[in-house]
Amino acid sequence: MELRQLEYFVAVAETLHFGRAAERLGMTQPPLSQQIQALERDLGAQLFERTNRRVLLTGAGQVLLDNARIILQSVARTREQVQRAHRGQTGELRLGFTPSAPFTEAFSQVLRELRTEMPQVNLVLNEMSSQAQVNALIERQLDIGMIRGLSLPAGIEAMEVNHEPMVVVLPTDHPAAQGDPSVPIPLARFANDDFVCFPRNIGIALYEQILALCRAAGFKPRVTQEAREPSTQIALVAAGFGVAILTGLQQRIQVDKVTYRTLADEGARTAVWMIYRKERHSELVQRVIDRVRVRSTGR
Repeated sequence: MELRQLEYFVAVAETLHFGRAAERLGMTQPPLSQQIQALERDLGAQLFERTNRRVLLTGAGQVLLDNARIILQSVARTREQVQRAHRGQTGELRLGFTPSAPFTEAFSQVLRELRTEMPQVNLVLNEMSSQAQVNALIERQLDIGMIRGLSLPAGIEAMEVNHEPMVVVLPTDHPAAQGDPSVPIPLARFANDDFVCFPRNIGIALYEQILALCRAAGFKPRVTQEAREPSTQIALVAAGFGVAILTGLQQRIQVDKVTYRTLADEGARTAVWMIYRKERHSELVQRVIDRVRVRSTGR
């Protein structure tokens, strides 16, 4: 019993007319009749009662019709699922990102497209430090990561998807908050301020960059409060606990009694990288990588 024979059988069973069934199938009547006869021989059962005036299903034919429809529908679904998988439109995508690296426009747009165009894709989002994402990629617990720049081991590929200036977050009554907000300000001006910062033990790459910037500016920051989330740091600045150094993207968080000033120091910039393993990827992972590359670089 072949799939095409089932398709022929269903066409005849639904029209109860060999001529109309042949027309529906785009074939002539003689080969259609031959295939139905071959199917009956294979099953050892008569499927139709044929007379000069009409064609009727037998009891055995009705049983086959019910099951043939299920089989053909299952085959059609399977074919579509295989094709969608081949096009990278199904499966599970495990994505990592750091609290200090919210999704860039290029990446967030791709995620929106995935959810709209490929609702069958299961997106598994994991908030992790940059180093934890690298480790998870090596251990194959992640497919793609979004990190701040750090030294990467062999086998991990990186693509810059965004770069931005570093900003100092200030209470609006801070002396440095006065004046032209478009003029960058040197970090050394805050050498005597209290700082709100990321905890060192969570392994955020941005923490090391902040310390390096302060050292280059000639001081060690006096950290009096720690907070994992940039939004929490901003709220603490608003409450008068000190100043904070964050990325330019955080300026989107608008809080009363807080202002942002771009840092003038050399190296006061940070990048967001998309990282992934250097190997052949699934169609789904490769599709995401390619889309982010196009949106980030235009090619």
